[in-house]
Amino acid sequence: MARTFLTLPEFLAELDVPKSTFFRWKALGQAPRTYKLPNGQLRIRRTDYDTWLESREEPQAA
Repeated sequence: MARTFLTLPEFLAELDVPKSTFFRWKALGQAPRTYKLPNGQLRIRRTDYDTWLESREEPQAA
């Protein structure tokens, strides 16, 4: 069963990008929506991640 939320390390591992890239995307408004927990950790809803990733799909060459 898939988890509803990804941790930041899980998100970074899925895309194989460094944390600095994620925070640059976040500052530019290009990262998926995040949720900040009371302990300061970030979570990304799996459905938000999937939608975000699909929106970056490039059109297929003709």
